[in-house]
Amino acid sequence: MDAMIPRKFDRPALEAMLSGLRPKLHRYCARMAGSVIDGEDIVQETLIKALQAVDGSMTVERPEQWLFRIAHNAAQDHLRRRHRERSRMTETDMTTIEDPSGSADARLAAAAGLRSFMQLSVAQRGAVILVDVLGLSLHETCEVIGATLAATKAALHRGRAQLRLLAAEPEQAAAPRLDAHDERRLRRYVDLFNARDFDAVRALIAEDVQLEVVNRLRLRGKAEVSTYFGNYDRISDWTLSLGFVDGRPAILIRNPQEPDGAVRGFMLVEWRDERVVQIRDFRYAPWCLVDAEISTVEGPASLEPAPSRASGFVP
Repeated sequence: MDAMIPRKFDRPALEAMLSGLRPKLHRYCARMAGSVIDGEDIVQETLIKALQAVDGSMTVERPEQWLFRIAHNAAQDHLRRRHRERSRMTETDMTTIEDPSGSADARLAAAAGLRSFMQLSVAQRGAVILVDVLGLSLHETCEVIGATLAATKAALHRGRAQLRLLAAEPEQAAAPRLDAHDERRLRRYVDLFNARDFDAVRALIAEDVQLEVVNRLRLRGKAEVSTYFGNYDRISDWTLSLGFVDGRPAILIRNPQEPDGAVRGFMLVEWRDERVVQIRDFRYAPWCLVDAEISTVEGPASLEPAPSRASGFVP
């Protein structure tokens, strides 16, 4: 983490720090929430709260820890809103617990799936992620989560033990499924997109549609959002297919020019009846793919994209 040097904070200073810190923030928030999508929502809430707190005159001794503290609180608020039951640990005198090197525990935590973290209590989850995944010290972790050293050691100890137990058991989860109505709408959207029939795609969006290209821009209304499709029409490094991201229906973005066929991004589309009312495009948020659980939807092949006219995407 950053050195203990008090510094004046204003919006430009905060935005400069965020440019390199956002993937790390997202990794924490996604693992706290159990979803890369919810994690991005929490990151955005964190950034809004941080920007609101900056007045140009405040002095922050440890800027990164201050920001992670905001993220931690935002994650807890998010979990409360989702009505998740929070585990409350009874603080005991654990100050004599040794803090082992934790190298094996760190490797286990880094490799653990998001569903595994959701089986830990909020306190355990926060301590394990901050120490074993992000590499904070125990004292830094205490400051972020607002707990005593004893409580933090207890949460870390129990969280590590629980992850070891979970790692020894096969993860079983029912494969997500799309109902026929949702699949029909999404598949039509994907097929028209891949065919570059963007006039037909525009006909599917509502007048009050909202668009977010994550980490780039937000647009509102059909007139503004229509320009977004023109940007895709000018490039060729994409093809779309149906899938799931963390169990949610999604449109997967791959680059057909790359041999590995790996997912490079994804879109979330929300509908009101037969009209698209919200689009979230994660093409420019690669950190959201790091911990994502991605699966594909089998079915009729989408139309292959036609040759494009240019090579740059500038929303």
